[in-house]
Amino acid sequence: MAKDKKNTQVDNLTEVESALTKTEQFLESNSKLIGIVVGAIVVVAVGYLGLNKFYLEPRTKEAQEQMFMAQNYFEKDSFNLALNGDGNNPGFLDIIDDFGSTKAGKLSYYYAGVSYLNMGQFDKAIDYLKKFDTDDALLGPISVGAQGDAQLELGKTDKALDLYTEAYKMNDNELTAPIYMLKAGELLESSSKQDEALKIYETIKQKFPESNEGRSIDKYIARVKAKM
Repeated sequence: MAKDKKNTQVDNLTEVESALTKTEQFLESNSKLIGIVVGAIVVVAVGYLGLNKFYLEPRTKEAQEQMFMAQNYFEKDSFNLALNGDGNNPGFLDIIDDFGSTKAGKLSYYYAGVSYLNMGQFDKAIDYLKKFDTDDALLGPISVGAQGDAQLELGKTDKALDLYTEAYKMNDNELTAPIYMLKAGELLESSSKQDEALKIYETIKQKFPESNEGRSIDKYIARVKAKM
């Protein structure tokens, strides 16, 4: 029994030594290739770090600085100046052209879309809002909801309803969800889909009673029940 155990240990040791020898042979035979691969990985890593530190970070900072006046005009509802600049300071369209790959450049798509929406240029609003991509819990639903507003202004109620529904399902929070639920409910009500509208209104009352929409939802519920 002890002899068998000893023989097994010897066999295992022989297998390990054989594996190590094969590994050494592989490394020796392919040392040049391995060196090239390792070198390439190092070059890519250094290049990535350099790109971020010496190119993207400075451009991001510059874009944010240049975006300040455009945001200021946007907040004052001066949407044309926000979009096109004032001759001394760039607008969102300039920032998109010059810094489109930065965070500020990407955010400018949102600002541009909402600016066009407020200026009544609904197709352009949709185009720019579609190009805005974010994981932000507030801006994501607001951007989709704004597309719904633009589609509604264009008379495309089915598309508007789909977008409002998408917007309130994106994030179940008290700030955005009840806004787009109410808009969806009103569209359903105007399309004579009273049951579906009532269901949404009652959900707002149940889930978001402290929201602005929740505090006034009883009148919507009473109105839609009167039509049933």
